Parts: sequence; structure tokens; C-alpha cells
Amino acid sequence: MLYFAYGSNLHHFQMKRRCKDSTFIKKINLKDFRLTFRNMYADIEFKKNLIVTGALFEISQSDEKKLDMYEDYPIIYKKYYFTYYGKKVMTYTMTKKTNFTFPSERYLNIIKKGYKDCNLDKECLKKALKG
Repeated sequence: MLYFAYGSNLHHFQMKRRCKDSTFIKKINLKDFRLTFRNMYADIEFKKNLIVTGALFEISQSDEKKLDMYEDYPIIYKKYYFTYYGKKVMTYTMTKKTNFTFPSERYLNIIKKGYKDCNLDKECLKKALKG
């Protein structure tokens, strides 16, 4: 299955440790969404004409189960599906849309490393950190 990462799962070492079968495919943009932070963790929300920069991974069913546990699905995050060039892609989005809260330095550094691993433009992250 295809999985879209936009937060700490962009970090290749962490993603591989968490999901042993995962394979980074390429960087992609999710249209009509914006990146934000709630309860100090990354989230996405619908926002017309904006984009979220992220990464497409191929994951196994056992990887998905591990991600479900890590993301505290379905309590903290729920699954969101979209189509990318005719293929179904899964990602997570928070169930409760609380106000913006700045992420911890440690968590933010993991995301920054992930942006580097996936060769992503940091502009999306910079905008998200402004709230």
C-alpha cells in the first residue's frame, strides 16, 4: 500500500526502524491541504490552494499496523485516503482539530532531518511553524 508521510515519518532511519518493509518512493505534494502542529505534533488540514510537501512510501500490511499503533489510530489520528495518479494513498490526520501549538525541539529536529532525507523544500515547514 502507499503511505504519505509529512511529519516525523519523513525521517528515513526512524521510518525504517518503525516499518521494516517500508520503501521511500519519492517526494510529492498534497494539494488543498496545509501543514500545522497540534498538541506539539504534525497534522494536516484542508485548505484550498495550499500544499503539503511530503513523501510517498510503499508499506506492507504489518507496517500499517505498526503505524496505526504509533499514530494512536483511531484515537489521536484517523486515516485519510486520497488518489495520486490513479493510486490510493493513505495518510493520517488528527481527529481533534485543536489550536496550533509549537512542536518540541527534539520532534522538530526529527522532521527537519526527514525533510533533508526526502530532499523536500522547507518552505512548507517554515509556514507551518508560524501557526
